Amino acid sequence: MANHTQKKDADLLQMVTFNIGGEEFGVEILTVQEIIRMMQITKVPKAPDFVEGVINLRGKVIPVIDLRKRFGLEPKGHDKNTRIVVVEINKMIVGFIVDSVSEVLRIPADTVEPPPPVVAGLDSEYISGVGKLEDRLLILLDLDRLLSREEKKVLSQV
Repeated sequence: MANHTQKKDADLLQMVTFNIGGEEFGVEILTVQEIIRMMQITKVPKAPDFVEGVINLRGKVIPVIDLRKRFGLEPKGHDKNTRIVVVEINKMIVGFIVDSVSEVLRIPADTVEPPPPVVAGLDSEYISGVGKLEDRLLILLDLDRLLSREEKKVLSQV
């Protein structure tokens, strides 16, 4: 019986879900370090357009990326729901500005399909799959492919 339960857990993906521009996205919970409220962001000269700046999080300087800009969406002012999702990508800590954080979901791996060639106007290279939930779709982001090698190099120097 215990093996059956372990098998079931292995087939579930745990995702942190958030909203950007009316779409719901998810990232694997293991990549998320924490979710914080918006805070003062210090601009960095000559940073790529989608890099909002850096924050000081408990003594650590972390680059912050505006995912709306990264995805080429209309800019939106920050409000009480805006959050910074702090994640680890290739041993680098980065913050992502999102419109709001929804929930932590467990979704069955067999409900995830490969991404169609173009999803919601985003380049599908960032997308690892699309989760089919009862009444909605969840776009699963591949954080390792969200930034190019050059962009990661630039961020590591910020």
